[in-house]
Amino acid sequence: MSGEVLESVRALLPGIAARARAADEERRVPVETVRELTEAGVFRMLQPKRYGGAESDPVPFLRVVREISGACGSTGWVVSVLGTHSWQLGLFTQEAQDEVWSRCPRTLVSSSYAPLGRLTPVEGGYELSGRWSFSSGCDHASWALLGGLLPDAAGRPLDVMTVLVPRSDYVIEDVWDVIGLRGTASNDIVVEGAFVPAHRVVRNYEQAQVRGPGQKVNTGPLHRMPFATLFTSAITAPVIGAVAGCYGSSVTAMRDRVRLSLGGSRFAEDQFAQVAVARAASEIDAAILQTERNVGEVYGHAVRGERIPMELRLRTRRDQVRATERAIEAIDILFKIAGGNSLRRGNPIERAWRDAHAGSVHVANDVERALAMYGRGEFGLTVEDNLV
Repeated sequence: MSGEVLESVRALLPGIAARARAADEERRVPVETVRELTEAGVFRMLQPKRYGGAESDPVPFLRVVREISGACGSTGWVVSVLGTHSWQLGLFTQEAQDEVWSRCPRTLVSSSYAPLGRLTPVEGGYELSGRWSFSSGCDHASWALLGGLLPDAAGRPLDVMTVLVPRSDYVIEDVWDVIGLRGTASNDIVVEGAFVPAHRVVRNYEQAQVRGPGQKVNTGPLHRMPFATLFTSAITAPVIGAVAGCYGSSVTAMRDRVRLSLGGSRFAEDQFAQVAVARAASEIDAAILQTERNVGEVYGHAVRGERIPMELRLRTRRDQVRATERAIEAIDILFKIAGGNSLRRGNPIERAWRDAHAGSVHVANDVERALAMYGRGEFGLTVEDNLV
């Protein structure tokens, strides 16, 4: 199925690219684009088979995300995030999964994981209140995964949870007005005193330990992968894809371009430009190759029913944040060699530069934190972090 989805997506890319400016200006991915990608099966690639999903190897999913991101960074970002939630929901109880998908298996779920909500234990579950920012694609979703803190009797944080909340229990506030990834509509979600039954709550610690109640019904290898491996890779994939797409269009444009500052000679004949594109291409290739190698190895362990070594999980995070760094290095090179043309609003370099830099500041792309975790592991020190 993965190959069929990629083929279908490639046929949609010209239309997605044509609507990229509208997504940027209207600050949301067009409904038409989401409908086309839904029909192509993109959002169901990681969804459990029990609900008609493909439950596929995640590497092809990341490839699809990169291709979409090459046409529109915002669209690729929304696809990657919402598509990953179709996997994460499979870690919740069967009852929670049925609530979301039994009537409509195409239902989408957004998120905001920062533990900004306050959970108060009540009979049968919790009462939840809070405000969350950066819920990408929330206007296309009917449910949300939200982070919450469970306090002890003294009011001190006791546990960090992820809770599943229906659209009827929250309000979306339109506050998204930013310089990059403008089309993601990553608006605020507000909840006031909503009841969350216990079956719609999962401990973040359990996810980090590759456990979840949903594994009782979703027994395949995909749902035995670490949350951090999939989620952080899904955050980096659109950044790489936006830059890779920009590289392709930029090199094509530069082949026949004449540069007045070079005495009217062809841009392609400039040795400095040649070196620049070589550097950019190498950074992009390294980002893709390391990401696919690591995610593929993690999935391979899950397929064989083997414990996923902490060394591999740490290496995956190390290379994931470095992949983002490499992509940023590549787009900065392209931005610089294009000269003044980089500044024109709406051109591929300008938009990819904004989108890539915006994606790079996501917490999953915190380079120093991830590299420090890897270093601790190399020195034989204990690593305790939910994002590994």
